Amino acid sequence: MPTPAFAVAPPIEPMLAKLADALPEGPFLYEPKWDGFRAIVFRGGPDVYIQSRDLKPLDRYFPELHDALISGLPDGCVLDGEIVIATPKGLDFDALQMRLHPAASRVEKLAKASPAAFVAFDAIAVDGRDLRGAPQTERRARLEHLLAAAKPPIHLTPMTRDRAQASEWLARFEGAGLDGVIAKPETGTYQPGKRAMIKIKHARTADCVVAGFRWHKAGRNALVGSLLLGLYDDQGRLHHVGVTSSFTMTMRRQLAEELAPLREHALDDHPWREWAEAGDGETARMPGGQSRWSAGKDLSWEPLRVERVCEVKYDHMQGSRFRHAAVFRRWRADKRPADCRYDQLEVTTPYELSRVFGA
Repeated sequence: MPTPAFAVAPPIEPMLAKLADALPEGPFLYEPKWDGFRAIVFRGGPDVYIQSRDLKPLDRYFPELHDALISGLPDGCVLDGEIVIATPKGLDFDALQMRLHPAASRVEKLAKASPAAFVAFDAIAVDGRDLRGAPQTERRARLEHLLAAAKPPIHLTPMTRDRAQASEWLARFEGAGLDGVIAKPETGTYQPGKRAMIKIKHARTADCVVAGFRWHKAGRNALVGSLLLGLYDDQGRLHHVGVTSSFTMTMRRQLAEELAPLREHALDDHPWREWAEAGDGETARMPGGQSRWSAGKDLSWEPLRVERVCEVKYDHMQGSRFRHAAVFRRWRADKRPADCRYDQLEVTTPYELSRVFGA
């Protein structure tokens, strides 16, 4: 349990961001958007407490960070930031997810094999003083002073007031595994749980095979919950790359009726009928298969004959899958399923993660 020695008592809801299509103009501080686990670090007395975005403790999953934060941060501070795992190829979110394991021995092994880092981007308290009511510019200045001599695995996120520079970051930093750019109003206070910042993420489109669907929890056999999306690789294998699920209730009902004919004899020649257990990690896992990340959710799915193609909007890839749920845009009756291949996707130019901090 957290001790009462912290300058601000946990838990604290993290301040959130609302999505925008373009970088806003005006008096903003622009920062890279990190792709990791949001974490608020409380440092007080002889201890440290790491809180997740959903207000739960993260300490046991990152023992190497726990020790580093005790030795690397001064007493009386509370910092908002992101836990990431950096590799020569950029940030590795899959490796981060592997840390959420119930066995302490497994966590210890992974901590040594792929140690995590903490990237700080806001100061909630410094020297025992609560800074939530202070403007963003003051909090940033206090954060920079606090972490002036910080050493890995503790990092200070880069910041610029130059919108042109932020635009360049948006274009280049993705190659290091970052997720976009965050814009923070200079005079803004820290507002827990409020969408008081602005996030700008990459938006792209792809034509995908619709190879199945899941029912919506509010109406099995009547409402479609999500469509299962697929892309072909160079060997002609259809990989499950993600889902699209942002539909109105009216459209969910229409989809159930529209897709009904494609359910007939769908498994006769379905490419996912006998999904291989061995292969390319999660991309070879049958859609609907249980894993420790599914937390008991109903992931059963209904196969469809591989005849329909839809265009979706996505932000970026996590390995060979969409990092987040894609957004349905339209059906593509003019496209053949066989044309829905990985090679249509935009290739991100690699970028060294060390150069991000050098910015």
